[in-house]
Formats: sequence, structure tokens, C-alpha cells
Amino acid sequence: MEKEYLSGMGKASVVPEEIKGWNWGAFLLNWLWGIGNSTYIALLMFVPFVNFIMLFVLGAKGNEWAWRNRTWRDVEHFKSTQKKWRNAGLIIVFITVFIIFIPLMDMMKGKAYQMSLDAVTSNPQVIALVGNNPEPGYFVLGEISTSGASGSANLNYTIKGAEAQAQVYVYATKFGEQWTLKEVLVVNHDTGQKVVVLTQSK
Repeated sequence: MEKEYLSGMGKASVVPEEIKGWNWGAFLLNWLWGIGNSTYIALLMFVPFVNFIMLFVLGAKGNEWAWRNRTWRDVEHFKSTQKKWRNAGLIIVFITVFIIFIPLMDMMKGKAYQMSLDAVTSNPQVIALVGNNPEPGYFVLGEISTSGASGSANLNYTIKGAEAQAQVYVYATKFGEQWTLKEVLVVNHDTGQKVVVLTQSK
């Protein structure tokens, strides 16, 4: 006969072994999850410094606390509800990252990027390296820094032509509103071939 576990009785509730473990809903949604699961210790997320530790405590202890603090029909009801919390947390994280990521990509694809892309895609040696109609990948990595009227950009991104793919490395400087390309290098890491599109010592 399957053993019956009673929930919602605080410390008197015996936690089923099958629900013990990490709770992603508690980790990702922390205080919201806490209110929804009658686990109000999660409100410690609003306490500076303590909140970072609470993220991991909630992830590790969330299942046990939720089982003891709320009444559940059975284990399956509990697991189904926690799965919904996990899915909601993942969706919110994805949306948040997307909202932050898009403006960041737009910033990286500024004047220095566009100047380098024009130089690369019109270079005959690059076309010979990767093939006709080279197109850039979506992601641009690196950093752009500015201080007053001056600044610099260190970027790298991929281009793909009809025959091969290569990596583009860019260094550019800014003075006033004017960006100047200093170094543009294209490397096919599969073959080791390199094309120096532009190099400027000063």
C-alpha cells in the first residue's frame, strides 16, 4: 500500500523522498514563488546581501518548505504545480535576457562595426577566402568604451560566404563623432589563412 504523506502541517509534515531536490521555480522567481507557496521566508530576498544567499537556499530547500507550508492534494499535484513555477521562471528569464540583449547588440553594431563590415565584404582577398556574398553572423562580441570625446572598440564577429566561414577582428578608435578603423583582420580558423584588410600604425 502506498504511504500517504500529509502536507501543510509545518514541521510535522513528512516530506516525500521523491519531491526532495532542487526547485528551479523557487530559485528563479524567489519571493513571488514564496508568496504563492506560503513560504514567506522568501521575502528575505528584499534584504541586501542576504538575498544572494537566499537564492540558493530557496532552490535547495524550496520543495521541502512548500510541502510543509501548503496543503496539497497529493504528490502529483505538488510536482505539477512546481513544474508550472519552473516554466514561468524560465520564460521570465528568457524575456529579460532578450530585452537586455537586443539593445546591447544594437550598440555593438554601431559605426565601427558597420565600417569594418563594409571594408571586409568589399575586399577581394576576403571574397577569395570565404566565397561570394559574405554575410555577417548575428552576434558581435567584444567591447566599446568611450571617455569624453574619445573612445575605442575591440570587436569580433563571423562572416560566412558561399564556400567558407571566417572570423573578423576589429580595432577602431573614436575622436569626437568620427570613428577610424585601425586594424581589421579576417581569419579562417579551419585553414589558418589570414587576410589583413586594414592595418594602421598610428
